[in-house]
Amino acid sequence: MNRPASPLLHDYKPSAAKKTAKSRAIYWFAVGLGIPLLAVALLRGLVSDESHPIAPSEPIATAPDAVPLPVDEAMPVSIDLASLGPLPALPPEPEYERLTLTVRRGDTMEKLFRKHDLDIGHLLAIARLDEAKARFRRLKPGDVFEVEHDDGKIVSLYSELDLTSALQIRGGDDGFAAEIVDRAVEIRKRLAYGVIESSLFESAAQAGLTDKTVMNVAGIFAWDIDFILDIRHGDNYYVLFEEIWQDGEYVTDGEIIAAEFNNNGRQFQAIRFKDGDKRSDYFTPTGDSVRKAFIRAPVDFTRISSNFNPNRRHPILNTIRAHRGVDYAAPRGTPIKAAGDGKVIFRGTKSGYGKVVILQHGGNITTLYAHMSNFAAKARLGSRVRQGQTIGYVGMTGLATANHLHYEYRLNGVHRNPRTVSLPHAEPIATEYREKFLAQAGPILEELENYKRTRLAAIAFNTQ
Repeated sequence: MNRPASPLLHDYKPSAAKKTAKSRAIYWFAVGLGIPLLAVALLRGLVSDESHPIAPSEPIATAPDAVPLPVDEAMPVSIDLASLGPLPALPPEPEYERLTLTVRRGDTMEKLFRKHDLDIGHLLAIARLDEAKARFRRLKPGDVFEVEHDDGKIVSLYSELDLTSALQIRGGDDGFAAEIVDRAVEIRKRLAYGVIESSLFESAAQAGLTDKTVMNVAGIFAWDIDFILDIRHGDNYYVLFEEIWQDGEYVTDGEIIAAEFNNNGRQFQAIRFKDGDKRSDYFTPTGDSVRKAFIRAPVDFTRISSNFNPNRRHPILNTIRAHRGVDYAAPRGTPIKAAGDGKVIFRGTKSGYGKVVILQHGGNITTLYAHMSNFAAKARLGSRVRQGQTIGYVGMTGLATANHLHYEYRLNGVHRNPRTVSLPHAEPIATEYREKFLAQAGPILEELENYKRTRLAAIAFNTQ
């Protein structure tokens, strides 16, 4: 049955503009309603049907009918990030010219800067910095400066000061700034063994030891062993020492951690220990100092030209005249060292002795050093000197036929043979550090003993 037409109904078609506005309103309404419903649906879908079965009788909520949208006006849900194009690149780091300045004899920093067309004004500004000023004052051939510059304008300057530090200078808007930076080093431990066939230095070379390390070994045991006169064929030694590496490369040998020297049936061992003030010294396994209060030979000599001899015939006077000291032959100008801590009680010329220094030590001991070519400036009359401090230089003043040091050791005014007299020990390790030393010494000695057993086993195997 046809319903009567309402007078309000007209054959009306909205204009294109109104249709578009209406469509957009419907579109945004649908998007606003659809996105939350889509999120709910996704969350519900994450739950397994097996975990939450829905009974057949349960009513299933459904979204209200959405207003249909024209397909050509639907907005895509996903966004293609690739369509956005690449992200803008960061500005590249500026690249500066690099060059290496190597100091040669007669060079100054100004000369080097002018040679490479670097800004002299920048050099003057850098030279005002305390760290740079100190560095430039100590220029020597072989020093190296790494420079970054922009057409001569200094950007940075770098120079190594020593093994563990370097000078770093950087330029900025406020001028130049300098700092001392650390250089990382790696300390590695190494063990070495040597046996003497002809000389200490030849055995050290065969063991792969540097001259520096073998001299340190000799220095540690110098109070007990005369390394020129006491060394015997078959003597052997073991050394545990540090090697210093930097950037994966060997640089130099470091300190000796522990050492053992077997000389003519006598065994000597020494272990390094640092006290609370970081001062290093060497001690026996029981904590006694390996140092004596006196050095046996206070000069680096080539040979003994005359021994202690009460009945020696004098080479110049040709008479029997007691030789109450030891003559150590050495080149003119060789430093003469104080045999022990003491006070200078005589400095001057004394008849046949020529130029002489006499030291007063504790325990009523005096030592005399004669035939000097000259005195050390710091060994003034009345001054105190330390063991090993230079007090003069080898010569042949007075009654002498060649350059040498005449050395005397007197106890309570009586001459004693400097080569054989029993020398007093230096102070043992302080009581406050003794327990700490013994705790450290145990593992070090064990490491040395393990290495000795390995070496002896290898030697035994090779001699079979």
